[in-house]
Amino acid sequence: MKIGILGSGDVAKALAGGFLKHGHDVTLGTRTADKLADWIAKNPKARVANFADTARFAELVVLAVKGTAAAEVLRMAGAANISGKPVIDATNPIADAPPVNGVSKYFTTLEDSQMERLQREFPAARFVKAFNSVGNAFMVNPQFKGGKPTMFICGNDAAAKKIVSGILDQFGWETADMGMVEAARAIEPLCILWCIPGFLRNDWAHAFKLLA
Repeated sequence: MKIGILGSGDVAKALAGGFLKHGHDVTLGTRTADKLADWIAKNPKARVANFADTARFAELVVLAVKGTAAAEVLRMAGAANISGKPVIDATNPIADAPPVNGVSKYFTTLEDSQMERLQREFPAARFVKAFNSVGNAFMVNPQFKGGKPTMFICGNDAAAKKIVSGILDQFGWETADMGMVEAARAIEPLCILWCIPGFLRNDWAHAFKLLA
């Protein structure tokens, strides 16, 4: 697939590397191409463009930026350029405040998630929540003693979730579909839970597993 990744940080680069590894065509969107110069030198098959050109190129868009910048980046990408396309929302609504006893602060509420806000502003995009509840080092083909970890996803479009589930399978994950966009209210705070052992004990090597 043609993958357009909006972002140039560690999450964007980790996911871009995963898509390249599995044979996809990757363009990263950024405001400052110089930030990606070293990474592109090591991954010459990828390309760099602005947000609008990246979204226009993509068959599948990945939103991998700081949560506070997510809506602005999608506006720069252009509503028309993401219209009708699956958009993996890997963002979390983490506030610009330090954690308290290992617990991050969010700028959303339990009744209104980040992805719901994005879906309302960009109703023609087919948002799917994914990759928000694990660190970038474990996003692609993670290896744990307990076997495949579980990625919780949600979104209103069944076809878009099927596409994302296929990517998660390529990337070595089990997928747990939690339903419609409102489920992001539960999935997004998993990032808080995932981060607590890291902030408290510098333990970042873990992922979630759903047992039945």
